[in-house]
Amino acid sequence: MNESPNKKADSPLGFGKLFQDLLKYKRLYYKVLSFSFLLVALYAYSLPNYYVCEVMLSPEMSTNRSSRNSLAALASSFGVTLSNSGAGSEALFPTLYPELMNSVDFKTSLFNVKVTREEDKQTFTYYDYLLNEQKLPWWSAVKGAVLGAIKSLFVSGEKKEEKKEIDPFKLTKKQTAVAKVIDRKVVCDVDKKTMVITIKVTDQDPLICATMADSVKTRLQNFITDYRTSKARVDLDYNKKLYGEVKAKYEQARERYATFADSHRDISSQEARTRLSDFQTEMQLRQNIYQQVVAQLQQAEMKVQEETPAFTTLQSATVPTTKSGPARVKMCLIFVFLAFLGTTTWVFHKEGDLKPLLGLS
Repeated sequence: MNESPNKKADSPLGFGKLFQDLLKYKRLYYKVLSFSFLLVALYAYSLPNYYVCEVMLSPEMSTNRSSRNSLAALASSFGVTLSNSGAGSEALFPTLYPELMNSVDFKTSLFNVKVTREEDKQTFTYYDYLLNEQKLPWWSAVKGAVLGAIKSLFVSGEKKEEKKEIDPFKLTKKQTAVAKVIDRKVVCDVDKKTMVITIKVTDQDPLICATMADSVKTRLQNFITDYRTSKARVDLDYNKKLYGEVKAKYEQARERYATFADSHRDISSQEARTRLSDFQTEMQLRQNIYQQVVAQLQQAEMKVQEETPAFTTLQSATVPTTKSGPARVKMCLIFVFLAFLGTTTWVFHKEGDLKPLLGLS
């Protein structure tokens, strides 16, 4: 009965033996952990700082759309997704906004946005800024210099100047690379329950970060407005054109009637009375048509106003005052812990402690 504690203490799996095995390799721990810390510190502190700016919008939904949206939100809480086939004329549902922002047309529309860097107040286009002004870690700079030197050895002749115009149908290699960078830096997310749109922009400069977040918000609003009002604006343009034609014909008929009436004040012949009556009838007809077209034009203007969506800004763009990353201390702690864990595993394997720990014979 008194031997069980001693047997437990003398067990090959006791903490004392494991601790002694670790102490045998304390110099190895010093070397591995020190080297790991220096390596991860060199990596982490070579990464440039970046900032994040978020903008949140709530789009206006019509009564029918709102009721369907509420039903969809209720159904999604039970894991059921309703289709948007009955959403009426709203083909561009808010859940499709992220796909819209990922399109080449939308990304290339951001190329010419003017941005100003906070540190030196220099102004660039967003395309030139992403192409030439981004801070890179030292290994990326070395890699680019080496690849450029190697390429220059095999490529002879004058370098063909890249065209400046932007054709979304056929982008150049540099334009495609910048579009991919924008794809990572500008992200849109839509809450399927509340339909709240969140636009997140990441950049190395806080002022440019906020500028682009506000610009993306404005461009998205304008695109959605143009889409929602496209049919109504086509109808409005047609009614404006029709209004101009009908008004001109009405004024001509009125002028003909007035001219003939002034020149035939003393009407004695039946033919003159008939012509005057015809001119008056034509003028009245043109006036009725003119009044109908005026009413249609007013309705078309009201339709454009009705279809124009309204957006409630829940969170506007603000220049961030603190960096969002990289989390250098966290990276160092995680990497050093993994190095410690790996070294400990190797030590236990070296001393034969893993088999008993794993229940292997």
